[in-house]
Amino acid sequence: MWRYLAGAAAALLLVAAGLMLGRSLAETDPRIPPLPDQTPAGISLADPMAFGAKPSLPTATERSREEKRFDRYDKDKNGAVSREEYLVSRRKAYAKLDINGDGVVSFDEYAEKATAKFAKADADKSAALNRGEFSTTRVIRKDKPKVNCPPAQRGPVAPVDQDADDA
Repeated sequence: MWRYLAGAAAALLLVAAGLMLGRSLAETDPRIPPLPDQTPAGISLADPMAFGAKPSLPTATERSREEKRFDRYDKDKNGAVSREEYLVSRRKAYAKLDINGDGVVSFDEYAEKATAKFAKADADKSAALNRGEFSTTRVIRKDKPKVNCPPAQRGPVAPVDQDADDA
């Protein structure tokens, strides 16, 4: 046990010595730029562009997201979401599950999509999936669309019109 403790202590000493040596070399080497607390004259720490920082991109505020969500639910545009408007998406999802339209979702209706996927994957019709057949049942997710942003520009950032997004 004492060997482990001695090894850990030696490792800590080596790391501390390396940090002290690296810092002393960095302070004397003219090729290494100064640390932020040792800024050259004429550069302000308050100006992020002075150090080559990229300007932050505007993001949608939580309020604007909620406003858009509210507008999607408020179908009759009367400024209020009724219970019926709120349940429209649930009714559509239920209707997809209720295949025979009797108003009751049985297990067979609930599992219809999985049953069809199993039957399609079972190429040899053995009522069991081998490794090759099972691999065809994996979910293929669509990649999120990539947004083509213009390259970052140096200098002041133009204000973004928040209302242009809603049109």
